[in-house]
Amino acid sequence: MWAIYALLSAFFAALTSILAKIGIESVNSNLATAIRTVVVLVLAWGIVFVTGKHNDITNISQKSLLFLVLSGFATGFSWLFYYKALQIGQASKVVPIDKFSVVISMVMAFLILGETISIKTIIGGALITAGTVVLIL
Repeated sequence: MWAIYALLSAFFAALTSILAKIGIESVNSNLATAIRTVVVLVLAWGIVFVTGKHNDITNISQKSLLFLVLSGFATGFSWLFYYKALQIGQASKVVPIDKFSVVISMVMAFLILGETISIKTIIGGALITAGTVVLIL
């Protein structure tokens, strides 16, 4: 089931890039990011309340809350830089560089989370890196 969610994530991430490039044409990139963030905020909290999970907020540990907040900051900076890059660059060049985050995440997973490195993972990361380089040249 996780693979279906991952594919849906990839589809909507791709759609996000195209819609953002069209929408950001004459809008300040920071303002565009703020508008997008409000939509995400309303959508996410709406789902939390509709599914009745808002009561679980008191069960979140301080460690989890800290790392979720830090993740939120990372997301915010990512979106701000991404929208600025999209505004001044071609989507076909910006998106592959942004998706290089896959390789960076893999390396961080090995170094920080202690996940197992496999030959398949190394080959996949190398191919993504090569593909990114080819697309941006």
